[in-house]
Amino acid sequence: MTSPTATVVRLKLALLRNGLRQSGGRRAAFVASAVVALLFALSQLAGLILLRGRPHADVVAVIGTAVLALGWAVLPLFFPTGDETLDPTRLVLLPLHPRPLVRALLAASLVGIGPLFTLLVLTGCALALAHGPAGYAVAVAAVALALLVCVALARAVAAANVRLLTSRRGRDLAVLSGLVIAIGAQLVNFGAQRLGSAGLEPLRPAADVLTWVPPASAIGAVRSASEGAYGVAAGQLAVSLAGLALLLAAWARSLTRLMTAPDGSTLQPLDAPARDRSGTAGPARLLPGGRTGTVMERSLRYIWRDPKTKAAWVTSLAIGLIVPVFNAVQGTGSIYFACFAAGMLGIQMYNQFGQDTSAFWMVAMTVSSARDAYAELRGRALALLLVTLPYAVLVTVLTTSLLDAWARLPEALGLSFALLGAMLATGAWTSARFPYSIPQEGHKNVAPGQAGLAWIAIFGGMVAAALLCSPVIALTIWLHVTADGAARAWLLLPAGTGYGAALTLLGLRLAAPRTAARLPEILTAVSKG
Repeated sequence: MTSPTATVVRLKLALLRNGLRQSGGRRAAFVASAVVALLFALSQLAGLILLRGRPHADVVAVIGTAVLALGWAVLPLFFPTGDETLDPTRLVLLPLHPRPLVRALLAASLVGIGPLFTLLVLTGCALALAHGPAGYAVAVAAVALALLVCVALARAVAAANVRLLTSRRGRDLAVLSGLVIAIGAQLVNFGAQRLGSAGLEPLRPAADVLTWVPPASAIGAVRSASEGAYGVAAGQLAVSLAGLALLLAAWARSLTRLMTAPDGSTLQPLDAPARDRSGTAGPARLLPGGRTGTVMERSLRYIWRDPKTKAAWVTSLAIGLIVPVFNAVQGTGSIYFACFAAGMLGIQMYNQFGQDTSAFWMVAMTVSSARDAYAELRGRALALLLVTLPYAVLVTVLTTSLLDAWARLPEALGLSFALLGAMLATGAWTSARFPYSIPQEGHKNVAPGQAGLAWIAIFGGMVAAALLCSPVIALTIWLHVTADGAARAWLLLPAGTGYGAALTLLGLRLAAPRTAARLPEILTAVSKG
């Protein structure tokens, strides 16, 4: 049997070429992303080369290699549709054995912008540490070995989770990307500030450990060989080589299972008990009766089950907690940063009908008057409050404890509740006035041609909410500038709570008639995706 490597590589090139032929916009996006990635990689290469001879060059090179490997491991989980060849189940019907297929897919994986970017960065890491003929000789082998480990790691992880990633429910794993990105950005910011004052020396212990963890151990071997420690260099290269062998074995085992075992995710057990639909079960029993409870349950199910809605909520929950807490930990925070929690979740009230997409017609069939529209909007607002109110209290109390500013807890809660009420009011109105569709496929959150509506709805509504909160903000400022105002700051809690509740009720009342009158326009707008 001839090797399928050349055929699979040509297949990968054909996929790339045919994908670029689909549209000029796709070609432009590919070229732009390739240019940006290559320019960034070349700048990293130049920067790493400039580190030659510096005291902590090995720390940067070793940890940088480990971070690259981590990226290769997790990106296939967050973006499973980014590379069609990541799904080996497409080749199940072909007469291919797993081990030749592993070699073919490994070679095909080296084609693309990602491998080229990684190759340039790894080359910079190796050149930053290489000195003398032995160092350069080991650098060549180390770069190739580290690149193969990164690619094999990505493929092994993808193959082990391909059933999950290609299923409808499994794609919900991508919503974690928002949380990881939000937390990762703040962690990088926090770490950079700490390193800016302490230098790279605190990372030395971590770098020493990573020099024996593949693929960073391959880059560590370059330093060992340059210093004359040839035995240590050989051991570090052996560790990376063993890691590559284990990854290839795990990958081959996953391919064998995928190509011989049935897909259990689509099989139902014969003895599975029938689901009881005679009544409402679980926490849903605690919801109020009538249309209000039905709308609340439907909205909460969207949050839990719909990938796009879940992604928006996960990102808002993460940022609403991270911004105040991280700033408080760094000593640069303010008690007013706790309002981020209410603000980020209040955004979820905007475009309430867009998250229904074409299924909104079933809701529209039940709305025949402003009274029905008010009940619909009220149920959606109460579902949002069910999550937002305790979350805002939790974030505010946590921020207050970190800043040790318990005397200002009532005013922070009052401002948060007032802001939340203002955003619920403006969100209900903009949902009826500026609805837009949210595509169910891909990573876009706005259908083509509706970006202007989205900008008006979200940012216009946020500006209006800020203006509506101005009385509470003015009261806060007045209490702080008066002589005995600090002693009466607790009044902001009931004042802000009452004001926010009044704004919510007023906003729902004003939005209900407009919603009932514009049902055909809303249905047309939200069904475009």
